[in-house]
Parts: sequence; structure tokens; C-alpha cells
Amino acid sequence: MPLLSTVLAAALAATPACVEPPPDPSNTFDAARTYEKLVRDYPDIRIAADPLPAGVRKIGDQVYAQYGARCLKLDAYLPAGERLPVVVLVHGGGWKSGYRSEFVPMALRLARHGYAAVTVSYRLSGEARYPAAVQDVQAAVRWVRAHADELHIDPQRVALAGGSAGGQIASLAGVTAEAGEVKAIINIDGLSDFTSELALKHEDDPKKNPSSAGAWFGGRYAEQGALWQAASPIRYVRAGMPPILFIGSGQPRFSAGREEMMARMAQAGVASEKLILPETPHAFWLFDPWLQPTVDASLAFLYRYLR
Repeated sequence: MPLLSTVLAAALAATPACVEPPPDPSNTFDAARTYEKLVRDYPDIRIAADPLPAGVRKIGDQVYAQYGARCLKLDAYLPAGERLPVVVLVHGGGWKSGYRSEFVPMALRLARHGYAAVTVSYRLSGEARYPAAVQDVQAAVRWVRAHADELHIDPQRVALAGGSAGGQIASLAGVTAEAGEVKAIINIDGLSDFTSELALKHEDDPKKNPSSAGAWFGGRYAEQGALWQAASPIRYVRAGMPPILFIGSGQPRFSAGREEMMARMAQAGVASEKLILPETPHAFWLFDPWLQPTVDASLAFLYRYLR
């Protein structure tokens, strides 16, 4: 036993301390800046914000993965109870920007209804290209399941959810996870097929040098076609995969491939559901009055497939 303690102490001493990366001035995707862009066309919107509900505790800045001195962190919002179902939330930002704080309002509203909710950071495309972000989210799921006792959650009832790029990442991480790790997926305005005509029209536009997807993959479709295909959740439809709720804006380009993926899921005998919020902008989940119907649909779906 003393030898084990000595080895463990040496290993811990050899682990580099976490170093926060410096603020990135190009990372401009957040609720406040998005509000400034949208309020002229949608004057009734409000940035969604919620206080920490009574009985819900926050466990913040938990390191779930470390690469040298680079640490990836998550925040957990935990209502009272034991063996709670948990939703891991993945932020958007075109794979190149965004913050986990984007999903705090949704996390708190889920927690108010008895769900543990976890918001995660992951490596953006400027730091590490595909598939790093997907691997990070899967690592976060494994961390949450491994710490089920401390978090008072049920490791057999884990859902993944995300918006925009986070919706695509959540879908891909969920459908390619080890069997049983993820039981349900919520894709909010995220791509299902990078290779669809609609997605290529925008994400492989030669006028964008590079596009957000092109930067993530390290090249255009003609150059990195195998990666564009591999990152498309539609490629992994199969019997036994998790059911998916698709929540879409009034901007079809951001959920390209959704209808075909739902059709393939039906053929495979896998449940899928869809809610479209018409006349809404992309990133609608950052704002009221649109966050609440997003949460309501998510709660109904999670009750069916996670409870």
C-alpha cells in the first residue's frame, strides 16, 4: 500500500497544472453579440437568463479531460434527488467559437424539472480539427458516467443535446458512442449530412475561404471528402441507435439532411421526432420566447426515452 501511494503521488506530481488558454478575440459567438444582430428584425426577443433554482446546486469548472497542460472543463447543475437522468449539453459556434455558458439557461430549466444538466467545453477547430470535438464530448459523457455516485445521477440514463455545430457534434457523438453510453439525443438546428446538396451549397461555398466546416475538416469537400462523410450523423443510422429529437429553426440550411436521416431511422425501426419553430433565426435557443418551447419539447421527449 505505501508503494501504491508513492506511485500515485509521483504520477500526480508529474501531471502538468491546468493552464487556461488566453481569451480569443475572434470567438464572438455568444448571446449578447447575437442579440445585437437579431434584435432589429426580432424586436420582442430577450436573452434567455435564469437564476439558479432553489434546490439546484452548481458544481463548476470540473476537469473532464487533460492534454498536457490544456484542460477541458464542464459545469454540472444538479437538482435534489438520487440516480437522476442527465443531459449533457454541447454549445454551438460553427465548430470554431462559442462557450459552454450558452446552454446554462436551458440547463437550469431542465434542472427545475428534475434532470441533471451538464454544460461542456471542447476543443474548437482553431485548436484541433475534426474529430477532436466529438472525442471530447464522448470523453465528457464517460466522465459523467464514471462520477455517477458523486453527481447522484444514473449512468444508464444519459442524453446528449446541442445546438448548431453542437447539435451536429451531439448527434455524431451519440450515434458513435459505445453501446449503452447515450440513450437519447436532441439535435437543435444542427447538420445531419455535410454531403447533402443543401449543406454543400453553404458549407462548401468557394467564396468562403475557408467555410466553418472546411476549417474544421482542414479542406473543402473535394480535398477532404472522406472526413465530410465520416462527420455526417446520417452515415451511422442503424437499429438500436438512440432516438433523436430534431428541433429546427426557420432556416433549413442549418439542419440539412434531417428529413433523410429521419426516413432512414424509420426504416431501421428507430424513433425520431421533430419540432420546427417557424420564422425563427438560427440560434433561437439563446432567446425567449423560443427557449421555452425548446425546453418543453425536450422534456416531453426525455420523459418518453430517458425516464
